[in-house]
Amino acid sequence: MATSTQSELNFIFWIHLLITISAWALPFLFWWPLVLATYAIVHLQFAIFGRCLMNNLHNLDEEDDKILYTDILEAMGFRPNRMKLKFFIRRVLYPVLSVVAIIWQLVLGFKPLIF
Repeated sequence: MATSTQSELNFIFWIHLLITISAWALPFLFWWPLVLATYAIVHLQFAIFGRCLMNNLHNLDEEDDKILYTDILEAMGFRPNRMKLKFFIRRVLYPVLSVVAIIWQLVLGFKPLIF
């Protein structure tokens, strides 16, 4: 099997970061059922594989509760509690963002910006 070059790993990291950042914006950009479906797929990934599949693509080992968020925060000099942050991202964040999408679009009546 061919190994990835450092530039390929960096490219995948930046794609992963872009996807991660866009997850925070989805409730405002897309129709709420699409948002909920997207977050459900992310949760299925965690439930089935027990990890983020993108982490593996850029050689981020999830040992010791390390995830993309902790990797970035630690590179910036912060020392978050890895276990708590991983729990928040994997169990709390996406349901909360789903509720935000529903409130933003159904309760407050704002239309999604893209679709």
